[in-house]
Amino acid sequence: MVKLSKIYTRGGDGGETSLGGGERVAKHSLRVAAYGTTDEANGVIGLARLHTDGDADAMLGRVQNDLFDLGADLCRPEDGRGGEGALRITADQVTRLEQEIDAMNTELEPLTSFVLPGGTAASAHLHLARTVVRRAERLMTDLTETEAINPNAVKYANRLSDHLFVLARRLNGGGTKDVLWVPGANR
Repeated sequence: MVKLSKIYTRGGDGGETSLGGGERVAKHSLRVAAYGTTDEANGVIGLARLHTDGDADAMLGRVQNDLFDLGADLCRPEDGRGGEGALRITADQVTRLEQEIDAMNTELEPLTSFVLPGGTAASAHLHLARTVVRRAERLMTDLTETEAINPNAVKYANRLSDHLFVLARRLNGGGTKDVLWVPGANR
């Protein structure tokens, strides 16, 4: 487990940070941007949880823990120091998201238009979290152009954005409170 007794180290004052294996990289590197964006998504999910309870809150709690796993995965390059044996996102975590998506989706009416972020407070926050997860996914796929990352990490991010979308609809009265896009409505 992690034990933090001192919060600031001054180690990043020059624009660099340490990866999980100790390697120093620029704070603006793609890898740091990817795991930093997963952290941002986690923060937005925390806001959404202020408006959830029951199984929706339990799902989001598992997702928040998974996002820390994802950050740990991304901060330890597979070919870097400490890469072997590092915490990695697993296929089972991706499968769990798929199973939850499928179960929630059976309760929803099929969509007849694109959904605009809004409706309930929980739903609006989850739509924001979904867009942040999509940005993290784009950063991860950009990173794969130059560095090796766990393929399950990208799959997890891809599935998580779908999960957040479906859960947002579910928390919008099963989709009855969804705000639908009306193409050209304001011309």
